[in-house]
Amino acid sequence: MGKRKKSSRKPQGKKKNEPLPTVFTCLFCNHEKSVTVNMNKKSGVGELECKVCGQRFQCGINYLSAPVDVYSEWIDAADAVAKDDAGGTTSASASGYRMGSKQSAAGRYDDDEDDRRYEGEGIVPDDEED
Repeated sequence: MGKRKKSSRKPQGKKKNEPLPTVFTCLFCNHEKSVTVNMNKKSGVGELECKVCGQRFQCGINYLSAPVDVYSEWIDAADAVAKDDAGGTTSASASGYRMGSKQSAAGRYDDDEDDRRYEGEGIVPDDEED
């Protein structure tokens, strides 16, 4: 029982990678292929808009980001808003996702407001159970 000859094997062709989608289904109106994603990598902004219901979303991107990343961030943001609404608390930042304007961390916190900073005793060790 010997090995098969290498000449009997046929060469395999290259795998063809399917391109990632750039058009998606809307979460709010459920129309297929109605959400388009525009990516401006120079300014680092990904924009998403539904052609049917006009829903918009913006998020920050980097050089590795793809349109599917912007769409998945939109899904995560919509889930976070739904979770906040179910809990009975509506925050301004959560509604900002719905309107498509995302605040930067620098815009949310001013250096002048020192009263918000933590002034506690530090890290407290856990109680040991015997």
